Amino acid sequence: MKLPLYQIDAFTDTIFEGNPACVVPLTEWLPDETLLQIAKENAVAETAFFIDLGAHIHLRWFTPEIEMDLCGHATLATAHCLHTLLEYPSNTIKFETVSGPLQVTINNNMYTLDFPSRIPEAAILPGNISKALSIQPKEIYASRDYVLVYDSEEDIKNIQIDRQYLDRINLDPGGVVVTAKGTQSDFVSRFFTPQASILEDPVTGSAHCSLIPFWSERLQKKQLTAFQLSERGGTLYCENKGTRVLITGQAKTYAIGSCWIS
Repeated sequence: MKLPLYQIDAFTDTIFEGNPACVVPLTEWLPDETLLQIAKENAVAETAFFIDLGAHIHLRWFTPEIEMDLCGHATLATAHCLHTLLEYPSNTIKFETVSGPLQVTINNNMYTLDFPSRIPEAAILPGNISKALSIQPKEIYASRDYVLVYDSEEDIKNIQIDRQYLDRINLDPGGVVVTAKGTQSDFVSRFFTPQASILEDPVTGSAHCSLIPFWSERLQKKQLTAFQLSERGGTLYCENKGTRVLITGQAKTYAIGSCWIS
């Protein structure tokens, strides 16, 4: 079986930056084990699989290890693939997912994701996460992910992770996001996933479901600009809409090809 395969850099307008995702259109669902094997072979943070059902698109996301409950950058990549490469007839794309209906609107090559808000609450940091961090946080919160708040952008840049401790934690499908007020943006972050083949996610749209309401309240702003301080980096334009958050970014096509499933 031959399947089309697209690789797209999300949350950037520059190749080799942002977060790479693979996008695989399907006409019917393959066994979950096959989808997982494709994601492993692609060896990027997320592979998105979708089936176009007309009124909406059924979308699923897989890391090389598990199926995810929500993924921002692979959703953006899928919208970019549909709009730019597959001539989707509308600038509004409706997805059906395990996290419920999601919508992406497109305006001047900017993609706005309408995602659920996940307000983090005060929490206690597990000991192995604390041991894994070279710099300790000032505040600790949790929703799907642990949200660790620091004093400065420099702290976020300088944090180092000891995997021997972090990998003792099972947060599937969550992770650990470290964040601080930014110097050139409203806030910055980095994201780490225990027990994953890719420890640091380059740009994590789903983590902003928690970061946006947190920083919106902290900074008393509804509209914010965020930057993820990974090696590749990525910019996200954010808006707090109460029970929903809007996350806007750009994307660039890196590769178009095929994969063969025997």
